[in-house]
Amino acid sequence: MKSLRGGAGALVAALMLVAGTSRAEEAWKTLAERPYLIKVRPRPGTHAKDVWAEGELDASAADVQSALTDADSYRDWMPYVKESRTLERLPDGSKRTYTRLDLPFVSARDYVSHVVPESTLAADGSGVFAQRWQAEPDAIPERKGTVRLRLNEGSWRVEPRGEGRSYAVYRFTVDPAGSIPGFLANMGQKDGVVDTFRAVEKRARQQAEERSRSR
Repeated sequence: MKSLRGGAGALVAALMLVAGTSRAEEAWKTLAERPYLIKVRPRPGTHAKDVWAEGELDASAADVQSALTDADSYRDWMPYVKESRTLERLPDGSKRTYTRLDLPFVSARDYVSHVVPESTLAADGSGVFAQRWQAEPDAIPERKGTVRLRLNEGSWRVEPRGEGRSYAVYRFTVDPAGSIPGFLANMGQKDGVVDTFRAVEKRARQQAEERSRSR
């Protein structure tokens, strides 16, 4: 079976981290410390988990920013993403995007996100890149045979860490909107978030190589 990697892999991980409705906010539980710190906790009143991941990437912050802001290309490099496109660019610089996932062993999922840029890197690569997103499930009609995710929110924060390196903090919460097989839950907890970081890193490095060849 293919590894659960890429941004969709992180979503798969969130789908797998379901443990029922929490009656009160709980402390963060550490799932991994290497190669990335990954923590989770139940989201009160939901079937979702808050996920917090952070660590170094072997790619420049500028290239990571470029990869993460190009939502239309996700279908080309994030596994299980069958469709990804920008629906609307808004006057304040934010945008609405659509993503559809074709996941193993469960029904297809899709989601509409309102993506808000909070800060971008300067032309010289300094500063901090940050963006957040929030689900807008009713922005477009639901599709037959596809489960619409109604809780899907999160953020990226990326800053430079020397030549060709960066440090990323990735937080998200997703309600899976349906039942998830137990064996997939175990796989998602182990691999999903780590593989997301690796997929973003790989895409960012590809962009750097393409830019170098074009000079």
